[in-house]
Amino acid sequence: MEREEWLNRRLHGDGVTELQLGHAPDNQLTAEFLNDFEREIRQLSEDPEVRAILLTSPFMDLSVGLDPEISDPATLEPDLNSAFLALYACPKPVVIASVGRCSGAGMFFVLASDLRVSHSRASFEMIEVQQGHHYPTALMEIARAVLDTNTQRRLMLTGQRLGPIAARNAQFVEIIADDLQDLHGYALKEARKLAALPSQAYAEIKRSLRQDCIARIETRLDAELAPTANERSRLAG
Repeated sequence: MEREEWLNRRLHGDGVTELQLGHAPDNQLTAEFLNDFEREIRQLSEDPEVRAILLTSPFMDLSVGLDPEISDPATLEPDLNSAFLALYACPKPVVIASVGRCSGAGMFFVLASDLRVSHSRASFEMIEVQQGHHYPTALMEIARAVLDTNTQRRLMLTGQRLGPIAARNAQFVEIIADDLQDLHGYALKEARKLAALPSQAYAEIKRSLRQDCIARIETRLDAELAPTANERSRLAG
């Protein structure tokens, strides 16, 4: 699978760059895909010509989209942590347009963005509990930061599926579109509005709002890596 088939940039003017995400045929989440996504987000974050990012993709369930050669989802944890931490910490405004079923890791493309536009037939679920899986560090902290406690319970402890109206009531979707043309149009309009804001002020305020969550993620990741480093030192000695 060529890289160009799953990550494509589209320029819309006014500083808005659309990043189209898709890994045919099932949006398979591989280490390569996640690493490329992280690289794209970091490049867009540092590009002074980019004033807002629009994410588009019909992401599917992680258990459906895993690379067939990956037998244990835990092997993707370092790549999931790095990719979604980069998205959550991105200093630029990030708008996402959600088309279909957002589930598994796909939910965190939604939760880590700044503004979310949903199709009227979209759905949102976090079914890891039903699959016997836990959440990697960055994903858990992002969910805790974005979702209120009742929504955490409904999504994360029961695996309940929410429609777009329920998601808007839970305040992790802002706008609902009735058709695909409106979905992209509304999302692009919001991206243009955010791109027109003073970029330095936006970045500083966003960093201040999210710095506690980012610090928790980085601290926990450092602690998780420490035993590995200590073990290497012991073996070397």
